[in-house]
Amino acid sequence: MKITSVRATWCHVPIPYERQHVSDFGRVTSFDSVIVRIETDAGHTGWGEAKAGVGSAAACAGLAAIINDDYAPLLLGQDPRDISRLWDVMYNTPREGYAVARGHALPQLGRRGLSISAIAGVDIALWDILGKSLAVPVWRLLGGRRAERMPAYASGGWADAGAIGAQLKGYVEKGGFRAVKMRVGVMDGTVANSAARVKAARAGIGPGIGLAADAHGTWTVAEAKAFARMVEECDLMWFEEPVSADDKAGMAEVRRSSAVPISAGESEFTRHDFREICELRAADVLQPDLAIAGGITEAVRIGALASAYNVRLAPHLWSGAPAFAAGLHVAASNSAGFILEYSLGHNPMLHELIEESFPVEDGHVEVPDRPGLGITVRETFLQQYGRAR
Repeated sequence: MKITSVRATWCHVPIPYERQHVSDFGRVTSFDSVIVRIETDAGHTGWGEAKAGVGSAAACAGLAAIINDDYAPLLLGQDPRDISRLWDVMYNTPREGYAVARGHALPQLGRRGLSISAIAGVDIALWDILGKSLAVPVWRLLGGRRAERMPAYASGGWADAGAIGAQLKGYVEKGGFRAVKMRVGVMDGTVANSAARVKAARAGIGPGIGLAADAHGTWTVAEAKAFARMVEECDLMWFEEPVSADDKAGMAEVRRSSAVPISAGESEFTRHDFREICELRAADVLQPDLAIAGGITEAVRIGALASAYNVRLAPHLWSGAPAFAAGLHVAASNSAGFILEYSLGHNPMLHELIEESFPVEDGHVEVPDRPGLGITVRETFLQQYGRAR
């Protein structure tokens, strides 16, 4: 089997004003992601997804260009089932014009950011092809699913203190969720305001529902420590990205200062970033975004780190359908995986991009047994929302 075509499409989906929300990223007016399509001479088509960053649209054109102009020529004619080798080829092959030593390509510069996100999109599509070629779901290739359904938490929570309880309670009622996540951070103005919203949320949903808070890395170490102390009685499931992802030592300090579990990872690239988090004992839950961190191949390695360091794995799934499906397969098959993120924001890339759906029943998502990722992308969606660079 050989790869005959690699094509990345930037999808830009405007969000109706009445469905937009305001968070630490400002007003979110669109959902943007890069959808990767890989075709083979055996008739198998693989779908993947790459993101420039959470909430980011500006770099999507550049991300698509890396896949189409830099990685596609390396992949054409290759066997798509050689996933580990192709991952390394993309990771280690420099751009045109870089030096070559002893007949081998020197590692490319900038092995984070868009380069890794581009690899992620390709990698997810290759796993999709491998599963389809063997007529088995990806989770089977990763060692088998540990259950037919996985628990999910409803991810949203932007309302003020007066309405946050009702908003989150509405999530619970919508899909029978047993856990929810809300946003905190600089969007609230002060740490005290964030803490007040969390306390109002806990009062609104009661003690039996898991509650997580996400600060998007917007606080200083001192602010994050103060927030953790203020909400200790709220029994948080976790406190996500308390400080900048660049300050892993600071995150470890926050973790040591409180009994509130810490989670992080949506802004990290490759197993090397997650190894540092683990070595510093900076988090209790690792949250790689498969469309950013390096795809399924790298997520499996990150999952091994989670298991080795006795922490948990909960992929960041604020994404389109290909990355959501990939995270579902990884979490369902990994010994450290325990829960899925389920976006309650306006997300056509999850619900309208594909023919299938991921319904939530009694707070759980079924782990599909369809071949590959188990998704069928609607070409009409790509035609409608695809943007030229």
